[in-house]
Amino acid sequence: MGPPKNTVRTISQEAFDELVKENLDDLGMDPAEALNDAIETLTLQGVDLSGIVTCVPGEGSVKDNPVLVCLDRLKQLDDSSKDPSMDKNLDEMEELLDKLTELCGAQGSGNAAIATRNGGVELLCSICSKIGIGCERALVSALKAMAALVHDLQSAETFRTSGGASIVVGILNDGSQTLDVLNSGFSVVAAASTGNEILKESFMELKIDELILEVLNRQSKGSIQSLYDAIRVLLTSDDNRVVASQVYGYARKFAKIGIAGTLVDSLRAGLSSPSIVSTSIALKAVAVNDEICKSIADNGGIDALLQCIDESGEQGNNTVAKVCCSLLSKLAGSDTNKSAIVEKGGMDRLVKLSTRFSDDPSVLQEIMSVISVLSLRSPENAARAIEAGAGDLAIQAMQKFPAAQQMQKHACLMIRNLVVRNLENRQVFYISISHISSILPISIFLAYNFCVTHLLSYRTLLLNNGVEKHIRKAKQSHESCKDAATDALRDLGLHDYNL
Repeated sequence: MGPPKNTVRTISQEAFDELVKENLDDLGMDPAEALNDAIETLTLQGVDLSGIVTCVPGEGSVKDNPVLVCLDRLKQLDDSSKDPSMDKNLDEMEELLDKLTELCGAQGSGNAAIATRNGGVELLCSICSKIGIGCERALVSALKAMAALVHDLQSAETFRTSGGASIVVGILNDGSQTLDVLNSGFSVVAAASTGNEILKESFMELKIDELILEVLNRQSKGSIQSLYDAIRVLLTSDDNRVVASQVYGYARKFAKIGIAGTLVDSLRAGLSSPSIVSTSIALKAVAVNDEICKSIADNGGIDALLQCIDESGEQGNNTVAKVCCSLLSKLAGSDTNKSAIVEKGGMDRLVKLSTRFSDDPSVLQEIMSVISVLSLRSPENAARAIEAGAGDLAIQAMQKFPAAQQMQKHACLMIRNLVVRNLENRQVFYISISHISSILPISIFLAYNFCVTHLLSYRTLLLNNGVEKHIRKAKQSHESCKDAATDALRDLGLHDYNL
């Protein structure tokens, strides 16, 4: 895949300034009106004005813009020294880089685009390539500034063509013992790879996966927040310019070399780890197939995760509760893991968690999502879920939060999986009990009959408790719930499910 094609109309700073000047001189507008008219006219024409410095004539000039002032001085310092580590102006460079980071990090300021348009990314790549590990503070400042500037496809493409990926990976390899360098360096990896398949590939070709594993094994668990962010971004298919992303293969490679197992080790630290949320999200990104999900369980991932879920409830940490439930839902996609989760008391622990967060629909949504996955194609697990209180959870949550459409949808999906008759169970309703008992071993028959009989009674119990009215209300109130609600009504045995 080649670099992105630029189909957006742009304008130079000089042309923009000339248009404002024409409004002043030829049309007699006052300064503020001249500026606003130029902006409005170009915007209506579909011109991208990001990176254009807009200032009222007479009240300032483009050269006075603080971003450009920073860049101009940094360029002077970069040009004047081949070895910044020996430069007496190193302290000034560090101060300017920190100022640039602050300016470009301001939300809604447009400063990152201004810096990109005026050569900021190329300049920072040059500075980073010259500063040695011995000048740690200046190097960290330069990397932080780089992470702030690389914010869109244009800046990322400039980063790529300037050799940014190899420069950053080289710094990470050289400074692999320095926490601040690693943290700021992986921040650049995450920023540059976001929404950019080309740069994900570039970093993988530079063996960023092996570097990540090395750092994870050496550093204390959870100490480098941005490293987990980099894992998540590298393994996320978020570039809409490509038809088929390569991130699935990257995730398999991450798991193969041992990153999944190392992340499980980090997970064992529980809520005492400052990166528990990022670790869970990163591990979810790695868990892309049944084999990897099983390996995570074999390494103790389910035990560690259930412990984190328990702790999140005890400490009232809804953020940890949500991400851990989301990861557990991913791992439960493996049938082998489903059984392990249920055998370890997963259903009871999830319902207990729901009582701790009964006022938070976002947590309840994630809990119901896990129970839904655990109950899929498993009448026995569905029975265990209802016995644990999943039915009451659904009814109470739907009644309490009628406006929470995503939670309502997940409640409908869970109810369906709790009562649905899969293809195997459907046969029971057409074959006599005596015939089944004659063709199945008695132990299997009894277990089979137990699940089906109880699912039928649970279906009746849910209906008697008023679940139908809540599902119908969700169906009428939220378009996103329509299909899930219809399926739930159908599998509850209601003939008018399509109404």
